[in-house]
Amino acid sequence: MITHLIHALNIKCDGCVNTIQSELIKINGVSNVTVSKSEGIVNVSGIALDREQMVTKLQEIGYPEKGHNDFISKARSFITCTIDKL
Repeated sequence: MITHLIHALNIKCDGCVNTIQSELIKINGVSNVTVSKSEGIVNVSGIALDREQMVTKLQEIGYPEKGHNDFISKARSFITCTIDKL
């Protein structure tokens, strides 16, 4: 079992947490995803996991690894929060 701890940005609400969990669990080999909203930590466990694949998926959905935030990521995470609240 491999576990990757990723410090992600833009995690603001439970909708963000749900989005991260539901998207990462779809990746082949992922068996568990936990997210600490207050600490901005994403913990991904599974078999034969590629950390870069997790980081890339987080970037795509608006939750980049610490140090890699940009306007597009902020906008994507804002949209996720807004949609979840509707």
